[in-house]
Amino acid sequence: MTSKDNPSTTPTNVPPPKMWDARLARRLIMPLVNTRVTPNHLTTVRLLIGLAGALYLARGGYGWTNLGALLIVVSNFVDHTDGELARVSGKSSRIGHFYDLACDALVTVLLFGGLGYGVQAASVQAWIGLSAPPFLLGCVAGVAVALIFFLRMRIEEMEGKAGTRQGSVGGFETEDVLYLLPLVTLFSGVTPFLIAASVGAPLFAAWVVIDYRRVVRRSRPLQDAKQEASQMWVSR
Repeated sequence: MTSKDNPSTTPTNVPPPKMWDARLARRLIMPLVNTRVTPNHLTTVRLLIGLAGALYLARGGYGWTNLGALLIVVSNFVDHTDGELARVSGKSSRIGHFYDLACDALVTVLLFGGLGYGVQAASVQAWIGLSAPPFLLGCVAGVAVALIFFLRMRIEEMEGKAGTRQGSVGGFETEDVLYLLPLVTLFSGVTPFLIAASVGAPLFAAWVVIDYRRVVRRSRPLQDAKQEASQMWVSR
């Protein structure tokens, strides 16, 4: 009998997460396992917090920007709770997984767009000397991130989660760099951060494109073999 068959039974064979934020998220969601709260509920909470954070970033100004950065960090952490609840409670679903990915992409795109808009709206002096307006730089970074999310989703469909596993060091993943965003805003480093993101995100997107094409070439013979086997079975 699974946890879906008996909601009062919590799975005990779920391995503990390796990342520090996921470990904390696991502890926090345990009281929710046998309740009506679903992973999609937590994903929606993450989305709303992220949208509020992006909105405050877009308002510009030192205070609003720092508040927005703090909300983005909270949203990034809450993003781990839905996955942990799904794993522990057995309430996972394909639709919920794609909903989570879509929210991740949307919040991240709006994060960069909001940062750029906020810098541009707050002060012209903050971006004098840049080769492009901050909002455009934010949009470039945001579009690149959206492309990365889309291609990683496609890779996961072909190779499973192992194909999109991020690099990690000391219990922290690549995406955990967003936890440093409040330090960026606190020390007025938004403009250099935007410049770095507008360069780094497209470069990383280009690498993901190359990786995606490699996965497609590798999986094509297997797909052709499956299709051929299916046609032979039908012909019988």
